[in-house]
Amino acid sequence: MEKSIWIDASKAPDAGARKKLILAALENGFGHIVVSPADRQSNRYGKFHMIMADKNRFMLDKVEIAKSVRIAGKKDERKAVELAKGNDIVVIETSDWRVIPLENLIVQFAKSKAKLFVRARSVEDAKLFLETMEKGADGIVFTPSSPSDIASISRTIDEGLPRIELVDGMVTKVVQLGLGDRVCIDTCSMLQEGEGILVGNSAQGMFLIHAETFESEYVSSRPFRVNAGAVHAYTLLPDGNTKYLSELRAGDEVLVVDSSGGSRPAVIGRIKIERRPLLLIEAKAQGMTFTTMVQNAETIRLVSGKKSISVTDIQMGDKVALRIEEGGRHFGSAVKETIREK
Repeated sequence: MEKSIWIDASKAPDAGARKKLILAALENGFGHIVVSPADRQSNRYGKFHMIMADKNRFMLDKVEIAKSVRIAGKKDERKAVELAKGNDIVVIETSDWRVIPLENLIVQFAKSKAKLFVRARSVEDAKLFLETMEKGADGIVFTPSSPSDIASISRTIDEGLPRIELVDGMVTKVVQLGLGDRVCIDTCSMLQEGEGILVGNSAQGMFLIHAETFESEYVSSRPFRVNAGAVHAYTLLPDGNTKYLSELRAGDEVLVVDSSGGSRPAVIGRIKIERRPLLLIEAKAQGMTFTTMVQNAETIRLVSGKKSISVTDIQMGDKVALRIEEGGRHFGSAVKETIREK
């Protein structure tokens, strides 16, 4: 699940130091920044959610969005749990704790709708708080000591995205179809060989569609693009939810996955929906059958082990990379129920 990170630039000793932290936060893509009341005009550096810390409250556009509490003992833990009953976000901090108190609070907050944020003063602490008991805190209020700390936590977040378990599926059918509307996803990132986006007719079985990183006889490479498939298909997002390809818009994020299961988010720059001839590709894995529909063109490739194969060359018996999950999806969220999609 995607985590929220607020960068607290308000603790720096002077206006110059605070400005450097705000600029570093913007340069590293952080959209929620806690600022000092003296820095109310800092939005001229760029557009972001300007959060004001007012004693034990966090304000956004003069609206309280979170309460904070300092943990010094069991009594304070109980206070934090009480705050969770009436607040959307509770921010906790302490000077000398590590895992045990946070474990207690994670269990307690799981019973409420409130989100648990933790103040961290080092990249190591932030990583620990996000990973405790696998679930971790819902968010971090990070107090950097220098702009380089902000770059470090940005890298940590990217590295912390879950690895995707890929399995080999055996192609059992390739069928030429008529015309249909297909979606090209043009990202704001340069994708590498082996990378692509997970797409499928069912969220239970998604095919890894390779980015257009290869030159061909007819077109130049477009390494920012994934020709993903038909408009009705699902794709997996960085927060673990799914969307139909037709729902994606410029500014959304998609999950880029490589052939070894590594993943990273990418911002969508443009979506192109065009009417093109389609292919249905069917593959079997773990006793189940999965399908996807892609444009019938040699530039579209599926990941196959450490390599890729054009959909115009694919044959029955070829192996392709699949991501499989149990259960179903309801409005994009995973649910534990039996759903059959054929």
